Amino acid sequence: MPTTVHEFAWPDRVVVGTIGVPGSRTFYLQVRSGSQLVSIALEKQQSALLAEKIDEILDELGTLDGNPFSVPASTPIELVDNDQLEPVQEQFRTGAMSLGWDPATAQVVIEAYPLPEADDDATLEDDAASFDDDAEASEMLLVRMPVGTARAFTKRTREVVGAGRPICVICGQPIDADGHTCALPEV
Repeated sequence: MPTTVHEFAWPDRVVVGTIGVPGSRTFYLQVRSGSQLVSIALEKQQSALLAEKIDEILDELGTLDGNPFSVPASTPIELVDNDQLEPVQEQFRTGAMSLGWDPATAQVVIEAYPLPEADDDATLEDDAASFDDDAEASEMLLVRMPVGTARAFTKRTREVVGAGRPICVICGQPIDADGHTCALPEV
């Protein structure tokens, strides 16, 4: 079965946003180019790690002699995007992701693949045993972002991730809106 590739070479918009209230939010990576719009669900941790790793790539590129890719040290103000997500129709829930750099176009490259289909009767052990490198995803998201857009993406993503539930100063766990009981570690 051929893989459907949702490709965005120079997107008009690429953001992480959420739907729901803190503690029950669903995170989405949403990309738009013209009338083409794709939204994929991902975990909060995937969002945070994606922003962290993109910043690492950009920081490293910015230290190259003469900064040949014109990597901004901070987010260009004209690229800040604080708008809500556009209407979401989830394309797929993200499983594996990869991140790279294309020096030919000076773009950060994100690839996202759906979670593998799992049989209801299969166990995790069976799933791991049946996975092989030749398995192909039925679809994928391929996004290429210029460096300024990538900086703006990481800034927004960090803000979205950080806008969740407050953290308890005693136990370090999130505090729900309906209360909190500390789960202190046993000593």
